[in-house]
Amino acid sequence: MVLYVVKWDIHPDKADAYLEWTKRAIPRTLAVPGVVEFRAYRSASGATQAVVTYEFADMAAWAAWWSHENIQQVLNELHTLALNVTTELWGPSPVVPEPVRPGK
Repeated sequence: MVLYVVKWDIHPDKADAYLEWTKRAIPRTLAVPGVVEFRAYRSASGATQAVVTYEFADMAAWAAWWSHENIQQVLNELHTLALNVTTELWGPSPVVPEPVRPGK
């Protein structure tokens, strides 16, 4: 599996526009083939930090998804509503290539 992580701070002057944008942006990213799982997180302290993760079967699936014009458009829009946007791309570990679940 491949994990794509996007982190940002919601622009304090654009919080309402950001919330409206997410209602459209999330479905648009999931409409592009390749995503196995999507998750979204907010800071437990209530801060305006957000993190989303997209999981893909492999690098080829991520690359096809990432290069799609709809994804590029969503990412460009995010930069107008957020600060400190960062991305990370994680591949499988050679040490632990499959999930390990406690008790199994």
